[in-house]
Amino acid sequence: MNHQMLNNLDLTSLLSLSFSASINELHDRLSELGFGDIRPVHGFMFKCITPNGATGIELAEYLGITKQAVSKMVDYLEKSGYVMRQTHPTDKRGKIIVLTERGWLVMKAKEKIIAEIEQRWIENIGVERMQMLKEDLTNLIHEANEGKLSSRLRPIW
Repeated sequence: MNHQMLNNLDLTSLLSLSFSASINELHDRLSELGFGDIRPVHGFMFKCITPNGATGIELAEYLGITKQAVSKMVDYLEKSGYVMRQTHPTDKRGKIIVLTERGWLVMKAKEKIIAEIEQRWIENIGVERMQMLKEDLTNLIHEANEGKLSSRLRPIW
């Protein structure tokens, strides 16, 4: 898509394309680092279980999916070595999902890559415009959600 075509896109399309480009770059780079089995939804899950873990019910509520879907995702991530189930610290009958060392490694890699992407954007448009962009988007999101926006980021796929 050339620059002229991008200039004619509406805001929603531009936001979607910038999000997709960032997520695609993030996952391409994670794959190069040996984390090719991680998907965007896993990152949302990891955000919920850091730093102290979460129950399956908490994850289901956070992600807006069923407990069964969470269980399948946890099974997959446990087999891949990113998470493990532990006995809940206060409810000995329950389980809590926590990151393993490999899970923490992928989180650290993700943070580094996202920071590098953001730095590249800053080099492209400047610090002040990046700060303004963040502030403007924050205000627009807050207004669109009438101040009721959840602090949770949920996957839409």
